[in-house]
Amino acid sequence: MDFKFSRYHVFVVGILAFLQFTVVLDFMILSPLGVLVMQELQISTQQFGFVVSAYAFSAGISGILAAGFADRFDRKNMLLFFYIGFVVATFLCGIATSYIFLLGARILTGLFAGVLSSISFAIVADLFPLQVRGRVMGFIMTAFAASQVFGLPIGIYISNLWGWQSPFLMIAGISGLVGFIIFFYLKPVTTHLDHKTDTHAFHHLVKTLTQPKYLPAFVATTLLATGGFMLMPFGSAFSVHNLGVKLEDLPLVYMVTGVVSMLGGPIMGRLSDAIGKYRMFVIASAIAACIIIYYTKMEITPLPIVVLVNSLLFVFVAARMISANAMTSAVPDLHDRGAFMSISSSIQQISGGIAASVAGLIVIQTSSGYMERYDILGYVVATAIVLTVILMYSVHKIVLSKHSK
Repeated sequence: MDFKFSRYHVFVVGILAFLQFTVVLDFMILSPLGVLVMQELQISTQQFGFVVSAYAFSAGISGILAAGFADRFDRKNMLLFFYIGFVVATFLCGIATSYIFLLGARILTGLFAGVLSSISFAIVADLFPLQVRGRVMGFIMTAFAASQVFGLPIGIYISNLWGWQSPFLMIAGISGLVGFIIFFYLKPVTTHLDHKTDTHAFHHLVKTLTQPKYLPAFVATTLLATGGFMLMPFGSAFSVHNLGVKLEDLPLVYMVTGVVSMLGGPIMGRLSDAIGKYRMFVIASAIAACIIIYYTKMEITPLPIVVLVNSLLFVFVAARMISANAMTSAVPDLHDRGAFMSISSSIQQISGGIAASVAGLIVIQTSSGYMERYDILGYVVATAIVLTVILMYSVHKIVLSKHSK
């Protein structure tokens, strides 16, 4: 049966994609502002590292804490509650004048932002049938690429004009407008309330977390984020010191990669709907693993080749995430969907943070800046990808048995 997208469906996808854009931008903007922040607040690299990681870990913890409540309220109200908290916390980042203030504001931002993706994906799963969920996820996840192409350059530009706090005030202002649009135009999402849910929040969390049919999806999700989080932190240093990319050419690499990802995401989403989520996941994983092994072995390389390899890598990593998220969204029962999505989001945040720390132990940077053992990192990521393909097969079987009934 063909699903017809109404104007309201298009609006929902658009507003959720823009919400994701603001959340991703808020997360990503701090790293390029590092030089300005450390200089102005007179903090060390270690303290700045705490500020960055505090967000990720508080986001992971909030997802677990919110999971017990996720299916007890209208999803629109849940989305608004956490988005208002995110706007206020981002505004606090924009007025921070000390290390402790900024650290506290980032912890608060993580607590609210960590739940927003899971609520958005729960709304998608409630409103859109499985056969079109790939293209919907594909469009919403272009927010990551869009923040890289449009958000970061604008954020860095205005920070040079008005100081490092200004991008946070800009994000808070834009997010406030998005919040008003959601309040007035998003309809209540309450289908899940028709089904009986465990009234005790902690019981609902534990029950969802220990449900045998959900465990394969949780285990697969743990490894899913490994690739991006392991390669990303050292990507720019590897490009400059190992591949010979000039520092001034680095924005071009990221911009072209972002544009290609923005165009590729929806195409990969449609393809996953057309050929099957698991088949798409296997194909994208195989290609991504091959590119990663090749990429991490590269030496001095002409700029067009670096741009091409980076773009292909990002497209197929995105294809993995889109098809995997579309697949796992079909696993939980309707009355567990919010809790399931919150737990999955938390697992990705926390496992991603651990993966980044492990990557730091594998890679060694010499005094000249050259990144040693980056090829070993490539093999580790490729192995994680292969294991995820195997684990995702169990998820695929669960989805097939559930939707063939």
